[in-house]
Amino acid sequence: MAKIVVIDGQGGGFGRSLIEKLRAGGYAGEVIAVGTNAAATAAMLKAGASAGATGENAVIWNAGKAQVIAGPIGLVMAGSMLGECSPAMAAAIASSPAHKVLIPATRCGASIAGLPELPLADYIADAARRILELV
Repeated sequence: MAKIVVIDGQGGGFGRSLIEKLRAGGYAGEVIAVGTNAAATAAMLKAGASAGATGENAVIWNAGKAQVIAGPIGLVMAGSMLGECSPAMAAAIASSPAHKVLIPATRCGASIAGLPELPLADYIADAARRILELV
């Protein structure tokens, strides 16, 4: 099974919801929760992640080991998530050979042309569906 790395920051709500959907969708493989802070990691672990780690080095290390990376689109934008995403983190995620499933988030200061405005729950459900199709 593929190694999925879910990365999130702030309160970990994106990651928590995504992990819950993956588990509900039947994925029993390895899901690593990587938080930019301890609260985000804890929320994702409670949602059913296999293991968790916190901080910049954890993001960089796990990005290089993943087959799939998932989280908010700000992960590839230095300074996003209220500054929690460092330039080194954004570069490690963007340059990882892993397939990336990024969830649009207006809080990251970016919008994606061509996407309809949907509730966040719909974006997360679509991300989980795409990941389950990959693995």
